[in-house]
Amino acid sequence: MEGKKVLLVEDEDNIALALEHLIARQGYTLKRIADGTRAMEAIVKDHPDLVVLDVMLPGSSGYEICQSIRRDARLANIKVLMMTARGGEVERRKGMALGADDFMTKPFATSDLTNRIKTLLEKPSNA
Repeated sequence: MEGKKVLLVEDEDNIALALEHLIARQGYTLKRIADGTRAMEAIVKDHPDLVVLDVMLPGSSGYEICQSIRRDARLANIKVLMMTARGGEVERRKGMALGADDFMTKPFATSDLTNRIKTLLEKPSNA
């Protein structure tokens, strides 16, 4: 899995720091964006293999970003893992309907997150 690029879009510093440590420890190249407004710009520029995307963000929501990724044919092979602290079934269904590859509710076990990231990055792309 060396060389896989992960973009973390998370506005809460304490959560982001923990996730950055966890993801980097798995050997992935990691970049973090703290607001929804700059997320699409970074996704188009860096073309990560996976976007770990918070739902509640300043600027654009994770839902809007996920939808933008799925509407852009150039980004079709990017995997999206959405996360939210408001973990109702409605949120999960909405995220999946907008094209997320997976959806997690915070707080979650670190092993669950690393397993899901690994699974998503090993899955062959549709593009």
